[in-house]
Amino acid sequence: MHLTDPWWVYVLRGAGVYLGLLIVLRLIGKRAFGDMTTFDIVVLMLVGSTLRIAITGEDKSPLSAVIGVIPIFILDKAIGWACARWPWLDRVVEGKDSLLARDGRVLEDALRRHDMSEAAFRRALREKGLHEIGDVVEARLEANGKVSVLKASRNGE
Repeated sequence: MHLTDPWWVYVLRGAGVYLGLLIVLRLIGKRAFGDMTTFDIVVLMLVGSTLRIAITGEDKSPLSAVIGVIPIFILDKAIGWACARWPWLDRVVEGKDSLLARDGRVLEDALRRHDMSEAAFRRALREKGLHEIGDVVEARLEANGKVSVLKASRNGE
């Protein structure tokens, strides 16, 4: 198999694309892939196709793709290892959770800050088996983009 560029070019491109995408996704916010819609899936497909070109360029050989992907896996493993050992780095890379509701009251500023409509928030509550906002002790948008809910305990439950 013949590469159109030296092997190290694909390594640098793969590493650069991974780090660049990590930064962009961190800047976009938590909700980016927590609740994927059809629109999100289309965007993800287009981004993936575009980034393949950024990594391999005009080279269509399987070897260029493999060489370009190897640093992505290595960097991902290294960042995961580092985040597990340094909590400050984990907060930088993953972010932190955000309070969305407390004691039966929606924090509308928090919903707006995370580009979440009240309808989407109520849908997340229904997915957790809650019908009323009054049943919520606390709801948080986790760093992974999912909504977690602590339910109010009812008498006898």
